[in-house]
Amino acid sequence: MEGEVVSNTRGEFGGSLPVENVQALASSTITNSSKDIPHRYLRPEVEFDQVSADESLQIPVIDMTKLLVNNDTDQAYESAKLHSACKAWGFFQLMNHGISEAIEEMKKETEEFFKLSLEEKMVCAQLPNSIEGYGQAFVVSEDQKLDWGDMLFLLPLPLPLRNLRFWPTTPPSFRSTLDRYSSELKRVAISLLRMMGKNLGLDQEAFTALFEDCVQGIRMNYYPPCELASKVIGLTPHSDATGLTLLIQVNQVQGLQIKKDGEWVPIKPLPGAIIINIGDILEILSNGEYSSIEHRAAVNTEKERLSIAGFHSPNLKAMVGPFPDLVNEENAAKYKTISHEDYVKLIISSKLDGKSLLDHMRITH
Repeated sequence: MEGEVVSNTRGEFGGSLPVENVQALASSTITNSSKDIPHRYLRPEVEFDQVSADESLQIPVIDMTKLLVNNDTDQAYESAKLHSACKAWGFFQLMNHGISEAIEEMKKETEEFFKLSLEEKMVCAQLPNSIEGYGQAFVVSEDQKLDWGDMLFLLPLPLPLRNLRFWPTTPPSFRSTLDRYSSELKRVAISLLRMMGKNLGLDQEAFTALFEDCVQGIRMNYYPPCELASKVIGLTPHSDATGLTLLIQVNQVQGLQIKKDGEWVPIKPLPGAIIINIGDILEILSNGEYSSIEHRAAVNTEKERLSIAGFHSPNLKAMVGPFPDLVNEENAAKYKTISHEDYVKLIISSKLDGKSLLDHMRITH
């Protein structure tokens, strides 16, 4: 079963349609008027979106050392903060996570990769019917509006899924650095999931077992500057279809915004922090107690922005649906239960569109 799913995930679910390279487009275009930007990138609705000016409105900050400490009082307090962040925000910043060295190395490799010539980067280009490689994601039609950004998407875990065909050999240390980063990132994700399972009143081991042989995707993002940044979007508003996302900011250019009470709230990453967000699968597993949150990437007028997102989903044999212990006569299942394979098919065949994926999974009573 698992071998079959690995094979399917590699090449039979479909991929993204090829589109123009945005980094090359940005460097060759003088974007001083709308006519200089190809029409598929123009997003007039962005100009009218409400962006919060309240700088005090920021996502919670969680200290991982306090989550793991033996002091019951500190742990209980930080655990309660984590539970509240997952319910009320769906986002938080994680400090003192213990993987700063691996993060800094991965940042350098990512910057070096995107400095390569287009020809060099295209060695890792996506192939037809593949979600991996250098290119774009979620482009499912020829007339679809496009994002002002490029990506390198790789699947480091589980190991049988790893396809080195798409892993850069330049810079030379890229592969070994990503291998280490992947392992360290998963360790942090599992620790957080274990604590989330406890906060949800679940058997921690049974809950985290879903993620022990997790599917991990690493997406390196490059958002070129655009003088008309208010007319384009780096990444379309969406909630992450996966379980738990761990995001790091590669350079100092901000761009992440989350939807809160009808407004877009710009996130200011703290130095050294990992930004964590709840994905659709965790909302489903928790039967709606935790919420995935719509977010997007804005573009800067002068400087490129780089980020690295690490997505963690349950193992390939898992069923995606409300965790059985959270469903009873008083609390009916709010979402369908389907195989992970069918869920992945649903993701890849859809374009980014808010929380529309969850609408396919929702049960209407």
